[in-house]
Amino acid sequence: MLSETSTATVRATLPAVGAAIGDIADLFYRKLFAAHPELLRDLFNRGNQASGAQRQALAGSLAAFATRLVEDPDTRPDVMLSRIAHKHASLGVTAEQYEVVHTHLFAAIADVLGDAVTPEVAAAWDEVYWLMAGALIAVEERLYAQRGVVAGDVWSEWEVAGRTEETADVATFRLRPADGASAPAFRPGQYVSVQVELPDGARQIRQYSLSRAPGSPLRSITVKRVRGEGSPDGEVSRHLHARTRTGDRLRVSVPYGDLVLDHTDAPLLLASAGIGCTPMLSMLEHLADTGHRSPVTVVHGDRSPATHALRTDHALFTGRLPGGEAHFWYEDPEPGHRADRTGRVDLTGLGVPSGTHAYLCGPLPFMRAVRGQLLAKGVRAADIHYEVFGPDLWLAAG
Repeated sequence: MLSETSTATVRATLPAVGAAIGDIADLFYRKLFAAHPELLRDLFNRGNQASGAQRQALAGSLAAFATRLVEDPDTRPDVMLSRIAHKHASLGVTAEQYEVVHTHLFAAIADVLGDAVTPEVAAAWDEVYWLMAGALIAVEERLYAQRGVVAGDVWSEWEVAGRTEETADVATFRLRPADGASAPAFRPGQYVSVQVELPDGARQIRQYSLSRAPGSPLRSITVKRVRGEGSPDGEVSRHLHARTRTGDRLRVSVPYGDLVLDHTDAPLLLASAGIGCTPMLSMLEHLADTGHRSPVTVVHGDRSPATHALRTDHALFTGRLPGGEAHFWYEDPEPGHRADRTGRVDLTGLGVPSGTHAYLCGPLPFMRAVRGQLLAKGVRAADIHYEVFGPDLWLAAG
């Protein structure tokens, strides 16, 4: 809880800091990478830095956390903190790195706000930072302990046991630990980080959902190639598609992620678009493997059947469920496809049972639209769970 003195100061300065937080985040990253270029090379996603998405997420999460401290001091934004902590754990972030962030973040605040940063203002926002950092460190330490690893030591060598071309731009890589050990357990919906060495020597990291159920003997990631040659956006997916073959080795983290299949006694709705189907396939296969009997509604949107990765499995696993129904929308469907399943996903004519828990993954506009339709059908906001591939601009803004 923020101290009484700092609460008054943060409340008074929040409008000014909030208005400048984008500039602060931009300057912070420039200072950080000037002092520690290895962080941009080997830890931070260069694509998200180039697009500005990471700066937006940082600015939004700091502003959201500070706002919660002054407006609702008896609660914490635990969903936001959990989402960030899982991502940090999958990258191997350690408590010491928060000191580095603090140094450059507060230098950026001082540079952007100038004389407005009095000792009282600096002390108040320092308290905000360490409350957020301390909460994240505590969650991350717990996540490391649950995995039985030393903080930050999440990496091991994995061998590519097989590769399948799912579509023209999507491939599945089946992985096993290179040392012959058993693959770490995971919960349906979780992801791993994959680090690859690129031609310029950078060791870039991306997260990929595990696309098969935990009972599978191998671990699978299904990767969509992001187009845009010469751009840092998609450089890891392009590398995997162009260079990674059976027998190659990858550096892979233990699994993390807080979008996990739960509430399995309730009716479920699994909604995805594009490559967002990957965590849903893991959930769906797990439900089929464990004899799930409650209603499961599967919703997916894609450009066409040809771009719908894992389409056969999507339908097959749904068909194995006694209460399973699959509804696929295509913008460019095959001849004979249902007219009311053409175009964007529209739940208007779809029945959603009372008490449904919904799991969403896909582009933000898709998830916002589906969430709005589910709320209109009476699904509780607390029962709608989602995963964002990349910085969570939705949660930070909310």
